[in-house]
Amino acid sequence: MGQAADDRIAEPPHADRHTADPPAASDTPSGTSSDVPSDTADERASRAGTAEPSAPHPGTTGRPGRIPPPRTVRLPRPRFGPPRGLRPSDEATESADGDRPPEADPPRQRGALLLRTLRGPALAFLRHPYWEPADPAYVLRRWPGLTALCCATLFFWLSLTPSLVPRPWLLQGVIGGITAAIGYAIGGLLEWLLRLALGPLYRRHRSRLHRLLPGQPGPHWRARAWLGYYLLSTGLTVAALSLSADAQRELRRLQEMPATLTWHSLMIALLAMAICGTLVALGRAVRLGTRVLIRLLGRFVPRPLAIGVGLLVSATVVVFGTRDVVFDRGIIDVAARLAEKTDSSTKDGIVQPAAPQVSGSPGSLVRWDELGYEGRNFTGSSLSPHRITTVTGKPAVQPIRVYIGQESAPTFTSRAKLAVRELERTGAFDREVLAIAGTTGRGWVNSTDAEPLEYMHGGNTAIVAVQYSYLPSWASFLVDKEQAGRATRALVEAVRARWLRIPAQERPKLVVFGESLGAYGIEASFDGPDDMLSKVDGALLAGSPNFSPIRRELTAHRDPGSPIWRPEYEQGRHFRFAQWPRKDLARPGPESEWQGPRVVYLQNASDAIVWWSPGLALEPPRWLRAPLGPDITDEVTWFPLVTFWQTTVDMAVSYGVGAPHGHRYGNGSVEGWAAVAPAAGWTEQDTAQLRRFMDQREAPY
Repeated sequence: MGQAADDRIAEPPHADRHTADPPAASDTPSGTSSDVPSDTADERASRAGTAEPSAPHPGTTGRPGRIPPPRTVRLPRPRFGPPRGLRPSDEATESADGDRPPEADPPRQRGALLLRTLRGPALAFLRHPYWEPADPAYVLRRWPGLTALCCATLFFWLSLTPSLVPRPWLLQGVIGGITAAIGYAIGGLLEWLLRLALGPLYRRHRSRLHRLLPGQPGPHWRARAWLGYYLLSTGLTVAALSLSADAQRELRRLQEMPATLTWHSLMIALLAMAICGTLVALGRAVRLGTRVLIRLLGRFVPRPLAIGVGLLVSATVVVFGTRDVVFDRGIIDVAARLAEKTDSSTKDGIVQPAAPQVSGSPGSLVRWDELGYEGRNFTGSSLSPHRITTVTGKPAVQPIRVYIGQESAPTFTSRAKLAVRELERTGAFDREVLAIAGTTGRGWVNSTDAEPLEYMHGGNTAIVAVQYSYLPSWASFLVDKEQAGRATRALVEAVRARWLRIPAQERPKLVVFGESLGAYGIEASFDGPDDMLSKVDGALLAGSPNFSPIRRELTAHRDPGSPIWRPEYEQGRHFRFAQWPRKDLARPGPESEWQGPRVVYLQNASDAIVWWSPGLALEPPRWLRAPLGPDITDEVTWFPLVTFWQTTVDMAVSYGVGAPHGHRYGNGSVEGWAAVAPAAGWTEQDTAQLRRFMDQREAPY
């Protein structure tokens, strides 16, 4: 259009300077859309009449009296209209019909809109992938340190490694959270020490260091480091959880459990993050409180003194609050109240015995309601002669069971004396076997340890036990495990003193037995292996804890070449350890002849209660040295602090596996009693028959 104006003949000088021929309708500016409506002639004329003279259009020859043509304005293309590929006539037809609603934005446009919406926050996160407080007065003043988080993540990965027994996903999350919090504390301490040691050196050689680095240090370095942590930690955590599930399946296979496993990886990670975050928040609260205390003390005393006093006060409050308030007055008190209420109840199906040979009967020196929960279970489920005969096919008598509850006498010595009087009343010193049982916690005696001895001797036995606590075994183990040793030692000494008054030819065979904390109580009743052999005719101990004195001595002085999980002491002359008693108690050869008195330890290589000790936190245990136990996977590895918490949790779940694994010893006492105190004429066939019955029978409590 501009070229056409240039080719037009100039108007005469006397022509009206304010009139111009309107462009024809066909002179639509090139590059504009035909969909835009053109101006009417009147509108163009009006604008032409009111337009002010302007500079000539570029590319034209400015002539006097010539009004340059109007400039072409390019309008943007419309953003909406009929979809691509749809003709205007079709759109009109659809609108006219009204059969279909107006079509929404195409998916491509909605996706583009979503991308434009997320683009800003995503770019902001990539530039600044960490939080910084807007006000320095915030309580939460600093984003977690990258070094601390890296250590926490590493410790979480280590917590996923297998240990002694399979773990459920819930406890795995607990272990992961605790160990991650420990790792965070260690990482934070390392970061602080590095800054303290290398900070002055960095400030001194900052310029030289910057010249050696490939790029100028700045916030982008920190952003890239955080982005790298997010990517690597997520991917490696997924891989670690997957490998952990495989290791748990292998461990289940070794311990004869179903290979199926419910392993909620996402829930493990979330639970661990929640526990770790809670513990870190508590730690930060303590640190913040300590700083506030130091600042307040600094107003009155010199700063070094304020720092020392503040740290001392803070440590005292934390230790006192954790141990005395939370643990002793919280967890232990609640457990004690619950246990005391349980101790006054009776298990369903347990009734007061009528036989005078059993404590709690009408003729007993001990009332039925004084026996406690476990005492009533033990005496109320006493075997009858008829039942023994039905199982063995041999004549039987009523077995004697004597039990002294905590309410029957106030002290350990008085309970032991009462037990001796009860044994005399029942005629226990005239029986073939007299057994002293070590109890756990609130007085539990394992029926699978007591019944095989009674079946084996046709009921011509007497078993005596005392209660020393209301607390369950785990609470007694933590609070005052020495009570088990003192109570059992008082009982052993009192019974043995009365037993020695009988002529040697007429004495019953004196044996001792116990499981777990009860086994520790039995061991604590003697001054060593030789003292035990000199005072009793045999012993059967199952799952002795790591702090049991005699077992520790036997393990420390075991024969060279024998593993710690199956130690041999003096070639098995008196003491032998077994996980599968039928084969483990056999020692061929004249140099290993088993002499009396015999002591059998039922000990599983995967029993966390046997191996737990505080030293696991800082020192590799010997039970992880090759060769490993038969039911422990080769993937078990020691890590500082991590293995300690893993084994601690394993103690809680060691009952969740089948015997002979974990803290489950099943009916291994059948072979144990057959080796320690067999009845006259007892054969291996009788042992196998009794073992089959015990495997099928249902425990009374």
